[in-house]
Amino acid sequence: MKELYEIGIVFRGFILVHYEFKKLEKEDNPSKANKDLRGSFISAINTFAKNAFNNLSLEYLESSNILFVFKAIEIQTTDFEEKEPIILYSLIDKTKKDTDKYVKKFLQKIEPILTLFISRYTDTDFSEVNQFEPFQNEIKGFIFA
Repeated sequence: MKELYEIGIVFRGFILVHYEFKKLEKEDNPSKANKDLRGSFISAINTFAKNAFNNLSLEYLESSNILFVFKAIEIQTTDFEEKEPIILYSLIDKTKKDTDKYVKKFLQKIEPILTLFISRYTDTDFSEVNQFEPFQNEIKGFIFA
């Protein structure tokens, strides 16, 4: 498997929970990455793809050395009448050339994480983000199982 840096879940522009497998550091800027910006970016790019391209779901973005993988579905919360998008994301070292094939396999492997999260937290009040911290162990356990 490629080098896995991080898996997390984003809702309303905030990272609810994430597990960092390996630090993602940039040599010329060792300062810590802003997690709030990351969550906002993931939500914004998903909303853009959905609205600009008639409900298109974005699966991944590539940079020169990082692959950003996304899986978006909807969840019902207690504080809003309609279902809202929730996004599972992964940051992976991009080393293989057949990215499409790898992303499809990877999404199949990690999709149960999002399914478990939704089954556990549907019809929950999402205003208290700390309630999702224990789910880090689920992410870690799933990947290392």
